Amino acid sequence: MSRKRKKVFVQGNEAIGLGSLAAGVKFFAGYPITPSTEIAEMLSEELPKVGGKFIQMEDEIASMAAIIGASMAGLKSMTATSGPGFSLMQENIGLASMLEAPCVVVNVQRGGPSTGLPTRTHSADMMQAKWGSHGDYPIIVVMASSVKECFELTIRTVNLSEQYRVPAVLLTEESIGHMRENVELPSPDEIKTVERPAPRVGPEEYMPYDESFGDVPPFVKFGVGYRYHVTGLTHDESGFPTSRPDEIEKLMLRFQRKVTEDKPGLRDVESYLVDDADVLFFAYGSSARAAKGAVNLARKEGIKAGLLRPIVIWPFPRSVVARAARRAKHIIVPELNLGQIIGEVERAAQGAAMVHGMSKVSSELFSPGELLEEVRRLVKKSFWKAVVASAAK
Repeated sequence: MSRKRKKVFVQGNEAIGLGSLAAGVKFFAGYPITPSTEIAEMLSEELPKVGGKFIQMEDEIASMAAIIGASMAGLKSMTATSGPGFSLMQENIGLASMLEAPCVVVNVQRGGPSTGLPTRTHSADMMQAKWGSHGDYPIIVVMASSVKECFELTIRTVNLSEQYRVPAVLLTEESIGHMRENVELPSPDEIKTVERPAPRVGPEEYMPYDESFGDVPPFVKFGVGYRYHVTGLTHDESGFPTSRPDEIEKLMLRFQRKVTEDKPGLRDVESYLVDDADVLFFAYGSSARAAKGAVNLARKEGIKAGLLRPIVIWPFPRSVVARAARRAKHIIVPELNLGQIIGEVERAAQGAAMVHGMSKVSSELFSPGELLEEVRRLVKKSFWKAVVASAAK
């Protein structure tokens, strides 16, 4: 018989810890860093209770290396950090991509650069999450906007990492990581977990990167009788280094095919009052919460406003934005940075709608009221533009 659902009052970081346990994470390596430290603190106590391992590493470089090693040994593995630590992890995130080692990095964002604002909120790492390591590599990035989502999306991020054999990043912000909300935790039998694809051939036939098995090759953990070579160098299907142009291109194109927005689970955008909207917000994280409030206020004034909130931010949901831009007149992109995602929105909209950025880097959150003021300004501007155009006729 399944256990009943449980209601808890927790902060976002605690919800991430609970989500990782529910997803089957059995290994966590990390280094304490504000504002993510509560994740490590919680898992240091809870992982041993379920047969897992917690290790505090000497720094974030070692933390990322450790979870790659644990992943190759067959464990679902995770680390948590913030901006400065995330920067240190980038080279090893690239290694995880080349090895196709599933693992999860939680980044509770804070202000930067350098030490920046350890205890204040920003969305400072949106582009780094995609482009932080060198080269072209596959990565999945998910963005939480509530404590409930911190739980749910931790499970989902682990699942996507396992399904596609890639490093995956869960982004939150300090405000979300330290915010407390009521969350109803599902019973264990309601939680769907995903395991990395296993080989269907014996050791003699196994090739670790053979694309005849599909874009996501089957995974074999160390020590079970299958022998294969592991390297950060560009490699052929056997895993050994190669300098042949055809083999290099074949590998890189498979990486690209593996993680695209048309793949299952990799296009996820919340649409709120979008169908008839003249003014759309494209917002994520805490800014999306304010934007939804602004939409509700605008609707009360008779203004047709709506919200697109990307849950999977990388791969970027270009097709969703392109479709919405053909209906709306304006797209507002509020960001707690100096405009890291607006360029992607502009590229997807292709001029079909006017794209407007709003930035805040004071460490304060957007309020629904100030976002509503921008909606009013654009509506008023469009009205007078229409009047002038009509008069000119």
